[in-house]
Amino acid sequence: MFNDIGALELVTIVVLAILIFGPDKLPKVIQDVSGMIRKLRSFSDSAKQDIRSELGPEFKDFEFEDLNPKTFIRKQLTENEDLKEIRSSFDLRKELNDVTDAVNSKEAAAAQAAPAPAAPATPAAGTGPDLLKKPSAPAPEARTPFDADAT
Repeated sequence: MFNDIGALELVTIVVLAILIFGPDKLPKVIQDVSGMIRKLRSFSDSAKQDIRSELGPEFKDFEFEDLNPKTFIRKQLTENEDLKEIRSSFDLRKELNDVTDAVNSKEAAAAQAAPAPAAPATPAAGTGPDLLKKPSAPAPEARTPFDADAT
């Protein structure tokens, strides 16, 4: 419960408790707090038992930790048989290698089919737009008019 409290924090809490409650009242406060924690735990355990008994025998393996979304998702991903089948049939490395081979073979075929031109290709040459050049600004008549009232 208090796994993340270090020694320095614990010493600080003890010193503050002594300063606030005093050395003569501190044992009584500790007893009261520990009794309250025991009562809360027993109340929680009895509530869990009541819920389990009301759910019936179908939910005998029900755990309240499964209600935590992280635990629920982890359990569903590891115990679902359909997901195990999909995961075993899908090989990511093989798929990536297939895609890489397909891309490399298309690039090699394109390089063999068309020798490298001496001048850079233009969009009118039929090879597609030159993606390395910045597009020129549109002509003034092609620009859409700015309407200050519309914005």
